[in-house]
Amino acid sequence: MKTNLKKASLIVSKSGGKLIKVQFPLEISTIQKIKSLPDRKLYTGGDSSRYWIVPLSLNTVEFLEKIGFEICSKLVSFKANYKNSKPNSVATTLEIKGLSNTLFEYQKIGVKFLDDKKGRALIADEMGLGKTVQTLAWLQLHPEHRPVVIVVPASLKLNWEREALKWMDKPSIQILSGKKPELLLGDLIIINYDILPAWIPALMAYRPSVLIADEVHYIKNNAAKRTKTFKKLAKICPHLIGLSGTPIENRPVEIYNIVNLIDPNFMPNFMKFVHKFCGARHNGFGWDYSGATNTQELHNKLTSSIMLRRLKKDVLKDLPPKLSSFVPIALDNRAEYFEAEQNFIKYIKETKGAEKAKKAASAQALTEVSLLKQLAVAGALKNSIEWIKEFLESGEKLIIFATHKFVIEALMLEFNNIAVKIDGSVATNKRQAIVDRFQADSKVKLFVGNIKAAGVGLTLTAASNVVFLELPWTPSQVDQASDRAHRIGQLNAVTIWFLLPVNTIMEKIAKLLDKKRKTVDQVLNGKTTEEASLLSELMDSYI
Repeated sequence: MKTNLKKASLIVSKSGGKLIKVQFPLEISTIQKIKSLPDRKLYTGGDSSRYWIVPLSLNTVEFLEKIGFEICSKLVSFKANYKNSKPNSVATTLEIKGLSNTLFEYQKIGVKFLDDKKGRALIADEMGLGKTVQTLAWLQLHPEHRPVVIVVPASLKLNWEREALKWMDKPSIQILSGKKPELLLGDLIIINYDILPAWIPALMAYRPSVLIADEVHYIKNNAAKRTKTFKKLAKICPHLIGLSGTPIENRPVEIYNIVNLIDPNFMPNFMKFVHKFCGARHNGFGWDYSGATNTQELHNKLTSSIMLRRLKKDVLKDLPPKLSSFVPIALDNRAEYFEAEQNFIKYIKETKGAEKAKKAASAQALTEVSLLKQLAVAGALKNSIEWIKEFLESGEKLIIFATHKFVIEALMLEFNNIAVKIDGSVATNKRQAIVDRFQADSKVKLFVGNIKAAGVGLTLTAASNVVFLELPWTPSQVDQASDRAHRIGQLNAVTIWFLLPVNTIMEKIAKLLDKKRKTVDQVLNGKTTEEASLLSELMDSYI
């Protein structure tokens, strides 16, 4: 019987540490693969035999198996025991007192990972898997770790507040704004990167126990003032959690700052890091770190130490077919919106009880509502575009639905080179070609559609994320539109993002649509919500 000439055996070093001895015939392709393993060493025996020694880890065992190595029985046992003791079996018993909602199993694993790393880790899960939620759950698990400073892009401050209020037990939250520091009082301090330098003296004096960096790739540039101030704050915090679905956007050097801050022993020498993983070279004027070398080794080193990364496809068994996420978006026209809203409330009160005010056919009622909806989406448009830009850094495609022409035009103007659209202006016989381009062209990242024109009949399975910037009048229209992605051929769970202008009529409509979706008539009898019914309830909600 022919035996596998590629063998991996468990051995014990003189110091008592466990290692893997890797033996194989001299073969260039195999040597190159072995060189991707972190901290490997080549040994030559007295009988001229050659072998490699690598540190013992599950990633390494599985990698050796994948490239055709026969692993010894002790390594087989190690692999089985390791998997049985990993967080995915322990996490299900994790009890977090005061947590207001239920975590998915993979999210429990994430919390356990943070706990095992004593709150010093990088959560690099794909967007939509709940990095924020896992972090908040760990904070709820450890109420002794306060205060907490959460540094985020400006467009995500309200979302962090909303999620903390949803998941945690009565958190004391303070959102910082402007560049004139005030008294710090909250247990959870939320601040955006742009104003961090102005607040750094106050934050340093506040002595945070935990520092959280959302979209941590924001600190990749060493020359940026926000990076320098973040590093200064990080050095006094016992716990540091980085979050990003794209910790490396273009090149490996971008991940060095957060990794080095979380674990200074990971690779303390910057030049050694860039020579090993960034193909550093001197171009005659200075050092160029824009390359990428030994990427598999870097991945193995990260995942065996401080980084946890899961993709949607990795956790499909835990996910429902569709996930919904409501993202609060700040207005930049709050005064104008407030004035229009007061006029609407005045109109309702003056006509309360009048037949025309209770009918969807009432021209004035629809005009007033339409004005509020337009002002809300217009005031949130700038921040919504920022959110979309953040999402696109993940490299994934995105479907966006809106209603008003000015919204679609603004999106196409901003993302013209990477977007296609279907609205009422696009001829029916040209629509399939646009769909085909979105489905097949890797350079086309955005599909922008009018809810009525593009919300039915199209297959857009190249994306598993759908955004609503505006809401229709019925839950069925939301379902039909989101089902453009959730069709035969979709390999991922679909995440539906509702970017809702905070404290506006859009939030009220969302709540009413959700309520209507749950009515017995709709579930059992297939009845759809009528526009007249929703408009009437919407008007009643203002009184």
